Amino acid sequence: MFLVFLGAPGAGKGTQAAIISRKLGLAHISSGDLFRQAVDKGTKLGKSVKAYMDKGALVPDEVTVQLISERLNEPDCKSGCVFDGFPRTTEQARALDRMLTSRGEAIDEAIYIEVPEKELLKRLSGRWVCRKCQAPYHEVTSPPKVRNICDKCGGELYQRPDDTEETVKKRLKVYFAQTTPVLDYYQAEGKLFAVDGNLGIEEVSEKIINALGPKLVKIK
Repeated sequence: MFLVFLGAPGAGKGTQAAIISRKLGLAHISSGDLFRQAVDKGTKLGKSVKAYMDKGALVPDEVTVQLISERLNEPDCKSGCVFDGFPRTTEQARALDRMLTSRGEAIDEAIYIEVPEKELLKRLSGRWVCRKCQAPYHEVTSPPKVRNICDKCGGELYQRPDDTEETVKKRLKVYFAQTTPVLDYYQAEGKLFAVDGNLGIEEVSEKIINALGPKLVKIK
């Protein structure tokens, strides 16, 4: 089974992709993890990825697709996988279809974790981190006992540039501009399933498993 998880930053798609991949025994392919691993290895492709990341630019489709293609050839993807953060553009979606078609496979379902923009803004712009121990906090869901002070080490809490309200708004604008066509792409193929990301984590994963039920039976 091959699944695509879609959702804006802060929607929880990474969390759900990890849960579902464990439940179904599928490889979990996160584009963000692949980027970081490529950079750490210092390969030619990794150096290319690093150059774009250092500039704060999006990694081009051709580079991303190459990384995904290499990962798909690993043994743990033979029986399927869960794609997390990929595809982000319709060109990437088409490239993924070509990759899978060459293996006699296809995407079974594209799962969209749907969260209103107002809620995404609240989730993302409320994140704070300790300067000393890097412990994460959120001003709404997990605030420190004392404002701006880390519970664990007493260090000062600060907000990363990526988590300021202005930056978050820009990130979400870019995401929706890029990804809405991808949703339309899978909708046209009859493979898009949207789930309410405002529900609890367990409830969201349960709805996803229930939606996949008929296809799971066919695979077994």
